[in-house]
Amino acid sequence: MKSENKFPRLLNLFAGVTLLVGVSIEVLTGDHHTYSEWYLWLQLAVCVVFIADFASALARRNAGGRYYMLNLLLLLISIPYLNILHWIGYMPERGTAIVVAALPLVRSFVAMGVVVQWFICGSANRLFGAYLFTVVCFTYLAALMFYDYEVGVNPKLDGFGNALWWAWMGVTTVGAAIFPVTTIGKVLAVLLPALGMMFFPVFTIYVTNIYSLHKDK
Repeated sequence: MKSENKFPRLLNLFAGVTLLVGVSIEVLTGDHHTYSEWYLWLQLAVCVVFIADFASALARRNAGGRYYMLNLLLLLISIPYLNILHWIGYMPERGTAIVVAALPLVRSFVAMGVVVQWFICGSANRLFGAYLFTVVCFTYLAALMFYDYEVGVNPKLDGFGNALWWAWMGVTTVGAAIFPVTTIGKVLAVLLPALGMMFFPVFTIYVTNIYSLHKDK
């Protein structure tokens, strides 16, 4: 039974990684105003995979209402809102559109995080692995969004490398000499240090536990 349950997760993992690579290519090579046709089809395909997995999970499980409520959020962020807006002929400005496009990416990170936990043994290690995975994924996504919004309007942003450096300096609360000029950039500048401060105690507890275990031995 365990081997049967792994295939949907691996499929979700593949879909999530594909979407992450796709949005990276779109942001780094696109015109920063509209989304490419190929990316819209890619996001639609990935969302279909996520929704199909959700439906099959409900069919396999004899779950109660609590299971449905816990997974309702995953279903809501799996809906291809960007494609729906494109079909009805209304495409919001790039700033709003990239936030809408980021919702399936959150679902992708959930799928990738579940698979990553397979390779981690022990509850403390799983917690630390989840910590690292969350920080790395959110920081990378923040760098993509910051670059997409700020490139061309921020004179201190020379390329994606600078955006990635800015994001990591933000999440470590060190700060960088690149100051956001757009609204979304400023919001990210607040969220990144908040994420770093929120997860830093997890890192401290993990290191302390390792030190205590080795000291007891």
